[in-house]
Amino acid sequence: MVKICLECQSEPEERGPGSALRELLTDGETASTDTCSGARLTDFCAVWDAGVLLVSAAGKGAPSGVTGRRLNESETLNSVREAQFQQLEAARPRGPGRGARGLVLRMAGQPPPWAYTAVLLCALSLGGAIEIPMDPSIQNELSQPPTITKQSVKDHIVDPRDNILIECEAKGNPAPSFHWTRNSKFFNIAKDPRVSMRRRSGTLVIDFRSGGRPEEYEGEYQCFARNKFGTALSNRIRLQVSKSPLWPKENLDPVVVQEGAPLTLQCNPPPGLPSPVIFWMSSSMEPISQDKRVSQGHNGDLYFSNVMLQDMQTDYSCNARFHFTHTIQQKNPFTLKVLTNHPYNDSSLRNHPDMYSARGVAERTPSFMYPQGTASSQMVLRGMDLLLECIASGVPTPDIAWYKKGGDLPSDKAKFENFNKALRITNVSEEDSGEYFCLASNKMGSIRHTISVRVKAAPYWLDEPKNLILAPGEDGRLVCRANGNPKPTVQWMVNGEPLQSAPPNPNREVAGDTIIFRDTQISSRAVYQCNTSNEHGYLLANAFVSVLDVPPRMLSPRNQLIRVILYNRTRLDCPFFGSPIPTLRWFKNGQGSNLDGGNYHVYENGSLEIKMIRKEDQGIYTCVATNILGKAENQVRLEVKDPTRIYRMPEDQIAKRGTTVQLECRVKHDPSLKLTVSWLKDDEPLYISNRMKKEEDSLTIFGVAERDQGSYTCVASTELDQDLAKAYLTVLADQATPTNRLAALPKGRPDRPRDLELTDLAERSVRLTWIPGDDNNSPITDYVVQFEEDQFQPGVWHDHSKFPGSVNSAVLRLSPYVNYQFRVIAINEVGSSHPSLPSERYRTSGAPPESNPSDVKGEGTRKNNMEITWTPMNATSAFGPNLRYIVKWRRRETRETWNNVTVWGSRYVVGQTPVYVPYEIRVQAENDFGKGPEPDTIIGYSGEDYPRAAPTDVKIRVLNSTAISLQWNRVYSDTVQGQLREYRAYYWRESSLLKNLWVSQKRQQAGFPGDRLRGVVSRLFPYSNYKLEMVVVNGRGDGPRSETKEFTTPEGVPSAPRRFRVRQPNLETINLEWDHPEHPNGILIGYTLKYVAFNGTKVGKQIVENFSPNQTKFMVQRADPVSRYRFSLSARTQVGSGEAVTEESPAPPNEATPTAAPPTSPPTTVGAPGTASSTDATAAAAATEATTVPTVPPTTTATTEATTVPTVPPVAPTTTATTEATASTATTTTTESPATTSRTEIQESAPDEQSIWNVTVLPNSKWANISWKHNFGPGTDFVVEYTDSNHTKKTVPVKAQAQPVQLTDLYPGMTYTLRVYSRDNEAISSAAVTFMTSAAYTNNQADIATQGWFIGLMCAIALLVLILLIVCFIKRSRGGKYPVREKKDVPLGPEDPKEEDGSFDYSDEDNKPLQGSQTSLDGTIKQQESDDSLVDYGEGGEGQFNEDGSFIGQYTVKKDKEETEGNESSEATSPVNAIYSLA
Repeated sequence: MVKICLECQSEPEERGPGSALRELLTDGETASTDTCSGARLTDFCAVWDAGVLLVSAAGKGAPSGVTGRRLNESETLNSVREAQFQQLEAARPRGPGRGARGLVLRMAGQPPPWAYTAVLLCALSLGGAIEIPMDPSIQNELSQPPTITKQSVKDHIVDPRDNILIECEAKGNPAPSFHWTRNSKFFNIAKDPRVSMRRRSGTLVIDFRSGGRPEEYEGEYQCFARNKFGTALSNRIRLQVSKSPLWPKENLDPVVVQEGAPLTLQCNPPPGLPSPVIFWMSSSMEPISQDKRVSQGHNGDLYFSNVMLQDMQTDYSCNARFHFTHTIQQKNPFTLKVLTNHPYNDSSLRNHPDMYSARGVAERTPSFMYPQGTASSQMVLRGMDLLLECIASGVPTPDIAWYKKGGDLPSDKAKFENFNKALRITNVSEEDSGEYFCLASNKMGSIRHTISVRVKAAPYWLDEPKNLILAPGEDGRLVCRANGNPKPTVQWMVNGEPLQSAPPNPNREVAGDTIIFRDTQISSRAVYQCNTSNEHGYLLANAFVSVLDVPPRMLSPRNQLIRVILYNRTRLDCPFFGSPIPTLRWFKNGQGSNLDGGNYHVYENGSLEIKMIRKEDQGIYTCVATNILGKAENQVRLEVKDPTRIYRMPEDQIAKRGTTVQLECRVKHDPSLKLTVSWLKDDEPLYISNRMKKEEDSLTIFGVAERDQGSYTCVASTELDQDLAKAYLTVLADQATPTNRLAALPKGRPDRPRDLELTDLAERSVRLTWIPGDDNNSPITDYVVQFEEDQFQPGVWHDHSKFPGSVNSAVLRLSPYVNYQFRVIAINEVGSSHPSLPSERYRTSGAPPESNPSDVKGEGTRKNNMEITWTPMNATSAFGPNLRYIVKWRRRETRETWNNVTVWGSRYVVGQTPVYVPYEIRVQAENDFGKGPEPDTIIGYSGEDYPRAAPTDVKIRVLNSTAISLQWNRVYSDTVQGQLREYRAYYWRESSLLKNLWVSQKRQQAGFPGDRLRGVVSRLFPYSNYKLEMVVVNGRGDGPRSETKEFTTPEGVPSAPRRFRVRQPNLETINLEWDHPEHPNGILIGYTLKYVAFNGTKVGKQIVENFSPNQTKFMVQRADPVSRYRFSLSARTQVGSGEAVTEESPAPPNEATPTAAPPTSPPTTVGAPGTASSTDATAAAAATEATTVPTVPPTTTATTEATTVPTVPPVAPTTTATTEATASTATTTTTESPATTSRTEIQESAPDEQSIWNVTVLPNSKWANISWKHNFGPGTDFVVEYTDSNHTKKTVPVKAQAQPVQLTDLYPGMTYTLRVYSRDNEAISSAAVTFMTSAAYTNNQADIATQGWFIGLMCAIALLVLILLIVCFIKRSRGGKYPVREKKDVPLGPEDPKEEDGSFDYSDEDNKPLQGSQTSLDGTIKQQESDDSLVDYGEGGEGQFNEDGSFIGQYTVKKDKEETEGNESSEATSPVNAIYSLA
């Protein structure tokens, strides 16, 4: 071990590094001193042990009361820069300095060389920089090196018609002088009469009124501002003269293009400075109308996605407007000639819905006109605008859409231009790198182009050097740190010259991007320049070093009044200035000691903080600033006020539209302060309309509308404080469902991120950047960053942090002494990507542990030991090598000295301990860099032994048939020999009071906490003999048993009857069967059956039947064939009826669900494999009797045992027997409102743990009712998730008590898959249920056409009709001509005998044409009725009759009638004549 002590010596009158160090070590108090040649001496000691420098001095920073003391540097040095600084410091020998000030090292051994550096680094960190106040009186009094205050931009473009002005202004004391360089050479202004410099300024003015060419003065200029304390430099200003060249003359031939083809008119403007603005016009100076079909690209070209005939109506001229000269150059116009298949330009076709096909233009898929191909790349500088462009051709005109792979477009920076053909992202950063793609699509198809964007960076500041103002003898630093891509280089200059060529300065050291100053003096004043550059640009910064001697001065107004709220934290400011930095002290009411510590804290800037204001803190506070040049003081008066509080806050409310809502807001405040109450809506000021009324303690809204929904905040404020209270108002209204353009595309897990890069390396942080992979049509929601370290758990990856999916670069917080390696995983709604490839490794430096192990315990594993265990610290909390634990313990009562041991594992066993004695335990972490914080004290206990005594005086009282009450006496604590966990009762069922009933004698137990002397044992079996014993239980186990007690439970109610079965063999009767209860719990005296008929929502009268204890069957006569029955059966003892079992009769066959033929997927009853219920058994039994099977075979779900049999009405059903379990789904049909309802459910037994089961679905054509069973608590939130045949997934959040849940907006005839899961834990889910909504038309009534009796009746009627038709035909076939000769002598009477024998003369009827045969072959139209008459028959003009009125002889027809009607016989078309021909 090496001990190093640092002596800091100083004369009492002088202030230097020694005094600063002494103030640091003593915290402003008098240092301990030794006599050393009359000088004050302070020891600053460090211990060198095992390669680690352990600082033992009591220093924590700058002394209290020192204002403005800070290092002008970043809070954390890069580890590489720190190492460089240490090497420089160690290589530089130090000896006594000026005036006996210096550092003397006393050494008791030889440490390594860098130990000197560590001590010197601590000393150097004491130095601070002085900030000069902005007070003009102080600014004008102090001497300052020059500072550039105004200068022209780096790229300075001027108008050649105006005089040239190059700005350069600076300040300093004394005022600086100026000179210029041009192209790195001195620019002699006096020799050029055109060039002059403004008075008291360095601004150059070049005057061309007397002639000259501005181009002669182009070049690179730099301004130098100088006074006696140094020289400041401006940026290198590049002067350029604006140019606006003419367009070259050219003759342009007409452009010939086919209608519908793409076209690009190139502009090719002349190069100007700056680049001109391009726009297109006709030769008559009319602007070209642009839309998504015709538009101008970023390069100035005019693009036609497809050319139409109307594009030929004008010509096209490219115009270039030059900014500085305000001139417009016009190119010769293009003339367009369009070849078309439709030469007429019909204006009505322009708005035609299919304009292109109407004009005969063939439709084409999109193709890209710019950029070419499928992929390209683009580089952009950080902070600039990124412009991506995609222009496509096609017919119809394609639409352009933009996406970013692996994330969303930055909504706050991205905007679309040029009809969505261009994407502009402003102020680009590293997170905007990645791959973008544009999607061009029309109805013919789509294509996409991928653009890989790389973000580079010109140098930008991380730590820009700031002016450094010090007191004589103080130390300080200038830090110049910049970043860029690629990494910029740093060059230091002093007073405009490279630091290497400047005169040497022993008080100055350069360590990369840092300059360290020690023991500064007045001669150290200078201006330093830092130039950092890479291939994309440079940064130049000036920072001066100034040394001042100024007595203390107060900067704030005197006697200020400060009012503050009670119990708040407040600061009393006392700004001051002085050099050397003064010491500030605070006093209250002009007396007492310095205020610092306890409730007070003094900051370095002089502010006094009072951590918690009390009433007694009110008074006058005085601040006094002192340095070696004098002192100054000021006073502040403090008043304490009561706080403003809202004691009755507005509450969340749910209101219907049109109602009135009142939001309360009652406030209590200090009466001396003015109170203002205002309201915010959605965090914006609320406009009080005429529907609102604002009062002192409330806000009333009349006629609530949907726009009133939102959060309302009551703000009660005074000039000192305010209080807020927020409530949310919900207005009941429908909400629209958002749609997603990419929802129809197939989704997948994202691709893995790639190209991981570590930048901005620091001791405790690093920036990780990656390029996202393809999101595969599902946006990336999150990125998980994991890390692996190679010391404690090599190869094991741990989650580090999680970031939104919109970022691809993040700063990671790191722990000391970990060799990190990172990888990234992308997550979207489909799942997680594969991990990215690992990044390069990065090791952080070590430090002492900042925490101790957790979960420290002390417990005995045996009766004579105590095992101390803890959770070991992981790699991210070890902070250094050789992590170990210092374990301390001692007896709690004796307060003996601590025992300690160093352990490398996670447990330590203390042996030879008394039985169950409390110990104090501490476990502290330690590594090679030092110890962790002081650990907390944990109380542990040594091992326990078995109890020595049993409970006594055990008393039993029977409460009811299933519970008893116990009472016992407490055991003495010294007999427990450990922690009394509980009193435990062991009991078992010895026998049942029923004969021949076997019982289980398994021992059961019931525990009671150790502080109780009575308890209840429940869940016993009634009508049984029991035995019971009691013991005492501690952590070791059970003690001895008490004496055995016996007791008997009285008779109770029985359990439910077993295997209750409902069968329906026909439509008239229902058979019921059951078995005796498993647990009679007494002597059975009978059974009670209750049943009721129901049909839909109609319920009949309940009927009650009582049976003897031996009866287990019953038959019910149905009142009608349509109604169903609900049965409830229970067993009885003398005590009463027990638990009832409930079943329903099967659905009749006419309630089967009709489905469209062929059915795509019938409704399915899903049963859990291996489980069965009484409902399943009933359905199976009913199906065994009779099952209606359609001609179209039903589909059976392969994963279940139950089969759903749909019924197809148009097909005559047949009846067949089946032994499978068949469930018919109940349906109702109506022609007015078609709907089908089927029942889909999961029959499962209730599980022991939290679960969801028995999901039941009752679907219709457009909705479905969902219900389920669960064993969650009331108020549990569930989610119903269902997916249709198109894989569209939807979710509905519901409450447990909201069953049944109705799913709306379903599609008829669609198959859905559904599950129910817990909203808090998606892993707890029901089994999936598949159901199908019904077709558009169903039948809600029993179809009479399917009833057997109706079919039989119809068949009988049809048979009778057929017989009657046959008889009629037979009788008709007996007719013909009237028998004239046989009947001619019979006179005609009132009753014609022709009516009796049924003979008629059909001759005339046979010759009549059939109705509808009206047109002859020659086209003549026949009359509808017969043209025959009695005159037409016989010879001559009249027909001849006998006396009886009958015709004489055969019919005779006139010759001319025979000639005209001979070909018009209708016998061929008469069905009766057809019968004659057969006869």
